[in-house]
Amino acid sequence: MLHIRPLLSGPEAASVAGADAIPQAAASRESGTSVHAASPNLLKLALWMSGTLTAFIVAALSVRALQDTINAFERMTIRSAGGLVILCALGALRPSLWNGVRRHRMGLQGLRNVAHFGSQICWTVAITMLPFATVFALEFTIPAWVTLLAVLFLGERMSASRALALALCVAGVVVILRPGHEAFQPAALIMLVGALLFAIAAIATKKLITTETTFSIMLWMNLMQLPLNFAGSDPAFIFKIDASLALPLIGIASAGLVIHYCLANAFRYGDAMVVVPMDFLRVPLIALIGWMFYGEHIDVFVFAGAGLIIAGVLWNLRAEAQRRPRLATEPAAIRPAAQPAE
Repeated sequence: MLHIRPLLSGPEAASVAGADAIPQAAASRESGTSVHAASPNLLKLALWMSGTLTAFIVAALSVRALQDTINAFERMTIRSAGGLVILCALGALRPSLWNGVRRHRMGLQGLRNVAHFGSQICWTVAITMLPFATVFALEFTIPAWVTLLAVLFLGERMSASRALALALCVAGVVVILRPGHEAFQPAALIMLVGALLFAIAAIATKKLITTETTFSIMLWMNLMQLPLNFAGSDPAFIFKIDASLALPLIGIASAGLVIHYCLANAFRYGDAMVVVPMDFLRVPLIALIGWMFYGEHIDVFVFAGAGLIIAGVLWNLRAEAQRRPRLATEPAAIRPAAQPAE
C-alpha cells in the first residue's frame, strides 16, 4: 500500500498509514534492525490506540452534534481554522519547524489539498446521512483505492495478492451497499467518492513527503482549505454558535491532529499487524455508540462487508510484508522499473 508518514490530516492516515508500517517492520527484522523495541510495550500501544480510537469517535460525534446548526463547509472551516491555530502554536514552541515551510511544488500541494478538501466534505456529509458504522466501514476501502490508482497511474504491478485484496474489498462494498435491494442507501455512494478522493490525496502525499516536511504539508493544507471551506459557508455562521456547542467545536477542531499524533506513537510500540487490527475496532465501537445514543440499527450486512474489506487489507499487508525482504535481495537490474508504493 501507500507510504505515508504519520501526522497527516483526515481519516486516510489511519487507513493508509498503517499499510506501510508492516513491510518496513518486516524488512527491518530481516536485516537485523528494528523500528521499535523488540518486545512491544503492549500497555503503551493499547493506550495510544485508545487515544486514536477515541479521537476518531469524537470527530464523528462532533460532526453529528453540529449538523443542525452549521453546514458541512462551516464545520470544515472550523476544522481548518483550528488546525492553523494548533500548528502556529506548535511553530511558536518549536521555531525550527518553520524552516521546512517553503513555496515549493505548489501544484502538487494544490492537487492534494483540493482532493482532500472534497474527501473531507464527503466524509462530514456522510456522517450526517448514514449510520456511523456504515461510514467507518466504507472508509476502510481507502487502501484498495490507493492500490488501484497506483496501478493505473504510477505503473505499479497488479500482483495476485493485490488483485485478491481488491476483490475482497469490492465484495465487502457490495455486501454493505446491497444495490438493487430496498435497504440500499444512495448516500453511501458519497462516502465511496470520499474514499476515492482520500486515496488521490494519499498518492499526492506520497510524492510530497520525499521533499516536504510533515509540518509544511499540514500547514499548506489548512491554509489552502480554509478559503475553500469558507466559500461554501455563510459569512455570519459563527453567530449561530452558542456556548452549548463548545465541546463539539473543540472536538472537530482538534480531533484530526490528535488522531495522527496518537497513531504515530502507537507505531513506536507495535507492528502494523498489531496496530491496524486495533484500528478496525472503530467499526464495532461506533456501531455500539450509534445504537445506544442515536437509535441506529446494528446491521449484520455492514459487519459482514466490513469483515471482507478488513480481510482484504490484512491479506495485502501480509503479502507485502513477505515480498519486501525478497525485493531487498534482488539485483537492481531485475527489479521492476516502478517499485510498488507501499
